[in-house]
Amino acid sequence: MVSRECPTSKHIPLRTCIATKQVMGIDQLLRCVVRKSAEDAEGGFQVVPDPGRKLPGRGAWITPTVEAWEIAVKRRAFGRALRVSANVDADPVREYIVTLPVTVTSKDEEVTST
Repeated sequence: MVSRECPTSKHIPLRTCIATKQVMGIDQLLRCVVRKSAEDAEGGFQVVPDPGRKLPGRGAWITPTVEAWEIAVKRRAFGRALRVSANVDADPVREYIVTLPVTVTSKDEEVTST
């Protein structure tokens, strides 16, 4: 029997960004998980980035840009996606995003060239 799959093509799972609602491969998104905040005596929650996609727990996927982070915070999308009823501190995700190198996609180049 002949296999119809190309041996060089690899399946990339798709996820939806919690901020932009765009469906993209997991290689283009950043996974985030919720942790109990050690600093907060009231038992607050903190959203932390999971770039290795290995941390346990429910994950939320976001486009790794500051703009997407701002939209997610404004819409309270982290708490909803991670199923946390309390307010969550998403600042560690922003701190991680600003350390990432800026990449330009072909879609962005088309927009800037007009």
